[in-house]
Amino acid sequence: MSSKAEQWLRDILQSVEVIESHVASMNFERFQTDVKTIDAVERRLQRISEAAIRLGPEAEHFCPGLPWPNIRGIGNWLRHQYDRVDLDTVWHTATVEIVPLKASVKAALQQLQSATELPGLG
Repeated sequence: MSSKAEQWLRDILQSVEVIESHVASMNFERFQTDVKTIDAVERRLQRISEAAIRLGPEAEHFCPGLPWPNIRGIGNWLRHQYDRVDLDTVWHTATVEIVPLKASVKAALQQLQSATELPGLG
């Protein structure tokens, strides 16, 4: 994995963790009335989207089974359909769909770390 790909995976993980911290003590009813949290979550989803775009085909290689076209596309949806953004979808993405993304990215980064720690592979 290139060092850039590793950085983009780390960027995704960081954004997922920030989203989790933003919504940790919330339910949907509170979320939908908290404009600052909505904006923060949307911005982090855009960052995840951009990092996924930059990963390109490596994303599927290191984190198979994830809906990468959707992950890449949510940034465009948030930017270009801002007047029709569905808060139910944002909430579901922030509380449900990022769980497997986080697990897969963490596993990929751990595998990368293990590979660089082996003699002759670093």
